[in-house]
Amino acid sequence: MQQSITPMTFSGLAGWRLRFGQAQLDICQQGGQILSYFPDIEQPPLIWLSDCAEYQQGQSVRGGVPVCWPWFGDIQRNPYALQKMTTADAPFHGLARTLDWQLLNSSADSHSVQVCLQLDASKGLASWPHAATVQLHVELGERLTLRLDNHNLGAQPLAISQALHTYFAVSDIHQVKVQGLEGCAYYETLEQWQLREQVGALRFSGETDRVYLQVPEHLQIVDAGWQRRIHLRTQGSRSAIVWNPWIAKAHTLNGFASHAWQQMLCLESANVLDDYVLLAPGGRHRLQLELQSTAEF
Repeated sequence: MQQSITPMTFSGLAGWRLRFGQAQLDICQQGGQILSYFPDIEQPPLIWLSDCAEYQQGQSVRGGVPVCWPWFGDIQRNPYALQKMTTADAPFHGLARTLDWQLLNSSADSHSVQVCLQLDASKGLASWPHAATVQLHVELGERLTLRLDNHNLGAQPLAISQALHTYFAVSDIHQVKVQGLEGCAYYETLEQWQLREQVGALRFSGETDRVYLQVPEHLQIVDAGWQRRIHLRTQGSRSAIVWNPWIAKAHTLNGFASHAWQQMLCLESANVLDDYVLLAPGGRHRLQLELQSTAEF
């Protein structure tokens, strides 16, 4: 069985390609961002990467799994405990997406290929003067496991929100449903952030941008077109974001083809809003996401 970790350059951005048998995963040093993931290189990808993706320094690549940290979305939508942590203009989705992460270690055995990347903020970051580190552990085997480890190195409590902003590849958004969110409360951001409750499986017929609360540990994306079921199993996360830009907004997005909304769905494992993490001095927190696809007939 092939097992390899190969340094790569993706249109000028440094990174690595992981192979384990027929599985392949590309990861970029900038942002610690997974770019794409194929459980079987001869089958459709599980994680979507835009055909029009732009690879530029200081800009997140469209698709893959951007790491949103140490806040998610608009800082003004975050709890005050996070807002007061910043000292200047706060970019959307935090600081981690546009900075270079360092490869701490890598290994391969008969069960998986693994890499660990770290963003060292031990001396703080621009507009965020706090001592911390965040590590992304990637384990590629029969399934994909991502672990986002946070460590407060400071002497004061540290508040963070975060997300693994995963873009899933789907055959056709019209043929997709999400199971596991039934009965969950969510904020409908497209309707003045109204608080609602999910009734039945989530299906898609228009632009979607929702923040779900008190989410169970196991969610599933059922894709009738590709006859597969994607399983998401999380630990250390009780919130999730579901996003698809649909037709009109797709035309406004950088690195996004006008038709691409039909082949992707963001289902993001997160700690956002009241689910934010408060780390005691020296404290740690792990957000873990395990992904696996099974045949659905």
